[in-house]
Amino acid sequence: MAANTTPSTARVPAAERAYDLTKELIIDGRLPGGSLISEGEIAERTSLSRTPVREAFLRLQAEGLLQLFPKRGAVVVPVGPGEAEDVLELREALESSAVRRIARRAEPLDGLVSRLSDLIDVQREHARRADVAAFAEADEAFHHGIVAASGNGLAARFHETLRDRQRRMAVQLLQPQPERLASLIHEHSLLVERIADRDDEGFAGALRAHLDAHRGATGR
Repeated sequence: MAANTTPSTARVPAAERAYDLTKELIIDGRLPGGSLISEGEIAERTSLSRTPVREAFLRLQAEGLLQLFPKRGAVVVPVGPGEAEDVLELREALESSAVRRIARRAEPLDGLVSRLSDLIDVQREHARRADVAAFAEADEAFHHGIVAASGNGLAARFHETLRDRQRRMAVQLLQPQPERLASLIHEHSLLVERIADRDDEGFAGALRAHLDAHRGATGR
């Protein structure tokens, strides 16, 4: 079914609309790795011509999300074990470093702990409904919130570049085993407890155990 064009979407460049939709379909798992998609399919969904869709596909190919095949369409590039390990390694370094900096602060951490706890409540609601895509989005916000709270703007901006990959990996991990959502909530609660205690070493150990589940799921 073609998407409705509203005044707000009409102001967004056509190629950007096609890019945003296609990327979201890939990241939230509706187009899993190996899926074949065509320009015509996205053009119909967005009520656009094929020209802006072609531009969007080229952009997504440059980002490593699509592989284009002339006159045939495009294939969604799966998340490879190497890429997954790279992302997890960077996340572990950034988040552990963030909490070391947070733990050194003299000011109370009540506000941060409250914000992170609220995000866990959001995750709990998504888990209750077994909404893996929404849970993955809240999971990503939780981890980014830790890095952003460190006050290291460079680290936060770099972590921002990992957010789409993190969410896509979470969806890929959790869709086959939604029962793991409850375990992740428990693991996140432990992370918040370590932050509240200013226990940066304990946080690093808990984070490593948390990420090891992702490593196991990707075959590393």
